[in-house]
Amino acid sequence: MHYETESSDIGILDLLRKAGPLGINDLTKAVGVTPTAVRQRLVRLMAEGLVDREVSRSGRGRPSHRYTLTEKGRRQTGANFVDLALALWKEVRAIEDVEVRRGLLQRIARTMATMYDEQVRGRTTEERMEAISSIFAERDVPFTVEDSDSLPVLTALACPYPQLAEQDRGICALERMMFSELVGDGLRLSECRLDGDDCCRFSVREQPDAGPSKQRSAAVS
Repeated sequence: MHYETESSDIGILDLLRKAGPLGINDLTKAVGVTPTAVRQRLVRLMAEGLVDREVSRSGRGRPSHRYTLTEKGRRQTGANFVDLALALWKEVRAIEDVEVRRGLLQRIARTMATMYDEQVRGRTTEERMEAISSIFAERDVPFTVEDSDSLPVLTALACPYPQLAEQDRGICALERMMFSELVGDGLRLSECRLDGDDCCRFSVREQPDAGPSKQRSAAVS
């Protein structure tokens, strides 16, 4: 089940980001509501995977619980970096030397891939595409994996970087490089929303000298 983060929960997330881990009493004083209301909010946030609970023991007394942000919670509370991303991307695209710019984009793609690499498991390209789909589903960005001519296709039903893509379609190339790194196969952007297609599709590049089984396999480092 998916829970929408309510506006009343944002204060708790922000407190945990700045000062966590915190207990019920700490949160009650800071937020200014009853302990019952705080517990209800924490239940919602734990169900969403944004907050985790840990046991705190002090002496012989009854152990208490303290709450802290999960990795997902830290991403959500610190995700408002659109202006910075737009400014950085503008500077990257302003590099006039084509080779230098291409090399920088490749390094950025590899760096981004390493951020997800531990979560992308699977022996085949299709399995690794499914893992990518699951990662982005956690960020409410829907992806699907389909077959086309016996080869897997990673389809983005929504753009993970809409504001960047609207300004410069070069972000599509960066995304393709990152996905290629993660699946261990060279991918091509076979369809793109910016060209009027209904979604963006990343397909395995044709390899005329390789059989279907080799095309579908991915190197697992």
